[in-house]
Amino acid sequence: MPDLDVEAELAVAAQLADAARPIALLHFRSGLSVDAKPAAEFDPVTEADRAIEARMRALLGHLRPDDGVLGEEQAQTPSRSGRTWVVDPIDGTRAFIAGLPTWCVLIALYGPDGPLLSIIDQPFTGERFTGVSGAGAWFERASGRERLRTRDTVLRVEDAIVSTTDPGLFAGAEADAFARIAQSAKVRRYGLDAYGYAALALGGVDLVIESGLKPWDVGALIPVVSGAGGVITNWRGGPAHEGGQLIAAANRSLHAQALDRLASAAV
Repeated sequence: MPDLDVEAELAVAAQLADAARPIALLHFRSGLSVDAKPAAEFDPVTEADRAIEARMRALLGHLRPDDGVLGEEQAQTPSRSGRTWVVDPIDGTRAFIAGLPTWCVLIALYGPDGPLLSIIDQPFTGERFTGVSGAGAWFERASGRERLRTRDTVLRVEDAIVSTTDPGLFAGAEADAFARIAQSAKVRRYGLDAYGYAALALGGVDLVIESGLKPWDVGALIPVVSGAGGVITNWRGGPAHEGGQLIAAANRSLHAQALDRLASAAV
């Protein structure tokens, strides 16, 4: 968007992430109760999810009252500005309730064509990944701030570190397509949720493949991965910001190879 003040909007995103951190840490490893959303598969939600989203929505109502808000736990707030904040208060709630530090807080600002900028925040480790779509991505922690770059030396699936949150979430043709990649990959790592995409932007993981995602699951991933030099699309090679099937690769060569192997299951 031509009138977007990137630095000002990044500052708003940082305020949201800063507000989420103490709430998340208050509840993490606290023995909090867990509810399950109505679904065929166990879909947990906690007081941390609800409290963080409520806090972020309250801040946005003050800081950006004309912007829309789309989140996992409350009804969508329509936009009057053409911009919408897409938030997932705890991405990886299963990891959160298990006491594993691979959950993240996800914050993205969407324009009419998808995400413009975002933050992937891990409060427990104090790591923050910030991205501007196609323009740059940065890693922040107590020791400082550095530019993120994906790994451009792994060009074949056979040499790659491949990740998905849970291979058991694939079924049918999707399961077969993922298995073809996973079985030929050099290393497989599972259970990372959004943190897997942050690891890709850091130059560790080379390929992340998932399916069944919602907009709040994917919005914050896209600016960080693309800003770090990676490629992130759906399994057809198109825009991924509406969710569904997702593939993120460290470079274009690896993305093209993996996309070819997923083509039979792309929808």
